[in-house]
Amino acid sequence: MFKHDPSNERFDVYRTITDKIVAAIEAGTDNFVMPWHRAGPALGRPANAKSRMRYRGVNVVALWAEAAARGYGSGWWATFDQWSGIGGRIRHRERGTTVVFWKRIEGAADKASDDETPAGTRLVARAFRVFNADQIDGWRPPVAAVASPVELRDQAEAFVASTGAVIRHGGDQACYRWTDDVVQMPDRRLFVGSPTCDATEAYYSTLLHELTHWSGAKHRLDRAFSARFGDEAYAVEELVAELGAAFLCADLEITNEPRPDHAAYVAHWLKVLGDDPRAIFLAATKAKDAAAYLGALPGTPVGD
Repeated sequence: MFKHDPSNERFDVYRTITDKIVAAIEAGTDNFVMPWHRAGPALGRPANAKSRMRYRGVNVVALWAEAAARGYGSGWWATFDQWSGIGGRIRHRERGTTVVFWKRIEGAADKASDDETPAGTRLVARAFRVFNADQIDGWRPPVAAVASPVELRDQAEAFVASTGAVIRHGGDQACYRWTDDVVQMPDRRLFVGSPTCDATEAYYSTLLHELTHWSGAKHRLDRAFSARFGDEAYAVEELVAELGAAFLCADLEITNEPRPDHAAYVAHWLKVLGDDPRAIFLAATKAKDAAAYLGALPGTPVGD
């Protein structure tokens, strides 16, 4: 794998972040536990320890992947200077994690950002390093309110209802039927729990996946990938749905249940990411847009 140094002029932030995510996907291939299948203390979206703002887009996936690889249990991150500013001390020989921010400059549009920018401007990716709270001494995370399972279920139900999607139950398959614009879900009683996820979370994480597909309909976000990815277009759409569901599960504090029935897509994802180091940036951006369209919970994100 490419060894990088952000101070090196040849440093490729797209390939560096993609390689990290690819490694995390490969590590979970046997049991289809992807880097976005999170549980425990770091269930939610990663957040900046100083500003308290949540990261978004590809940075969320990159930080989840790094946390999974290194066994971090905290969702709090910050730069060296930010930790110093709030009394945190980075332990000796700890190394940072590469994330990206977008700098808007004059010039032609940059397709990698996949963002709508005014004519005559473009977004350029710039790398910087952050450190996890598990690498820090002298700082304690804020005490978070803990919602009850009933409160979380009611919150998820209210969120789903707010989308206005037509959802029908029956059978044993979950899917979005674009021909009649309906989300089809199995009966709730067919969902079962796992060591990290209860039956209710399994139901809602599946439903959020299908709602992400629903958001991409032509009369909504009009999401299409054929022109760029050809035969791999639907695999990219599945990746967007996986990430969109993961972002929404994190916001709703729901454990994102792995979907072994989607394991067939892993090889396609690895091929796409291997061929195009900017593909995960596009998929994460489209997933971010889908979550925003569906009405993600309030919160101010950072990065992209």
